[in-house]
Amino acid sequence: MTLKQKSLSLSMKNCNTIFIPKLSKFSYSFPNPRVADKKGLLAWGGDLKQDRVLSAYMQGIFPWYNASDPVLWWSPDPRLVLHPKDIKISKSLKRSMKKFEVKFDTNFKEVMKNCRSTRVENGEDSWINTELIEVFSALHVEHFAHSVETYFEDELVGGLYGVYLGGMFCGESMFSIKTDASKTALVALCAKVVELEGDFIDCQIPTSHLMSMGAKEIKRDDFLDMVKKSLETKSYFGNWS
Repeated sequence: MTLKQKSLSLSMKNCNTIFIPKLSKFSYSFPNPRVADKKGLLAWGGDLKQDRVLSAYMQGIFPWYNASDPVLWWSPDPRLVLHPKDIKISKSLKRSMKKFEVKFDTNFKEVMKNCRSTRVENGEDSWINTELIEVFSALHVEHFAHSVETYFEDELVGGLYGVYLGGMFCGESMFSIKTDASKTALVALCAKVVELEGDFIDCQIPTSHLMSMGAKEIKRDDFLDMVKKSLETKSYFGNWS
């Protein structure tokens, strides 16, 4: 089966072959994310136009793929969520945070580039390619995508970025080139979401690092209900700087 056909065939060890639907370039609709498998692969193909990307996040879906893959769309189960008031700040982090300056939305593209480069320098793959940087930078200009930046002696040393819709921040990636720089950005993000009377931060995939800071796993169905409610009841839109 080739990528020119209408579905993507995935053969997994000890599993039957599964078929993933291909998205049309002429429609921004997605399959129901509730029917994705536990890992969350929902669909492939389409494109990364701004309207499609926004439509995805509004349905609890996000793009995530390697350079050799077509665009892959995900909605995993469970989902990792951080409620801002649940953020855990250790005594050592509280002391460390004092040495950083935090800014919002002043260096968006550099934050994305650093999220990519730090992974590559650590020998890891990065899904943050040139096309994604351009798409999210365009969403930033339109005030949908935002960055939190930490500076030490006027140098960008950490940060994160994502999309804010309704009352939810859809976190995409973070980086740190100085101890506690990304943690400081996350704490600042929580404060910003509280300031905006927002609801929660979508951390996507469970990691021990984020769970140690207060994020919790929830069922996908519960997460999707939270997304729907947040979009229906909150409507903040604007620049954060």
